[in-house]
Amino acid sequence: MKDELALIDSNLLSYVFDESEPEKRKVCSELVADCWKNKRKLAVSVQNLSEFYVVVTKKISKPIPAKVAGDFIELIIDFQGWHVITCNAQTIKSAIAISTKYGIHYWDALLAATMRENNVFSIYTENDKDFKKISWIKLINPLDNEDFHSA
Repeated sequence: MKDELALIDSNLLSYVFDESEPEKRKVCSELVADCWKNKRKLAVSVQNLSEFYVVVTKKISKPIPAKVAGDFIELIIDFQGWHVITCNAQTIKSAIAISTKYGIHYWDALLAATMRENNVFSIYTENDKDFKKISWIKLINPLDNEDFHSA
């Protein structure tokens, strides 16, 4: 699993800075640290980075300064160990089709379409409800997986 490129969802990335969720923060911090140490291949979409910025600067119980969030995003973008994936106009068309076919929220469908177009077929997320409906995505929930650390 560590050698396979997998996208980390915004919710897990946000827990790295969420002091109100110490257990989730610990697990997610370890996941991210593995990428910085080149022990795990992580992808993140531009959508994830945007969602992360809003969540950690506005929505968590103790929001972090915009500069801290911005600096963290810059580190991800500039570090070659992170794979930043993007979407385009075609991705939007694919997302609409995925949303309709699987009955999932558009934003999750956009993320799924972006993943597929960038050959990323695994996702670290706690959003079991939507992503498990998509047959070609391997869902990994590190917060609900006792074997996660040995993988």
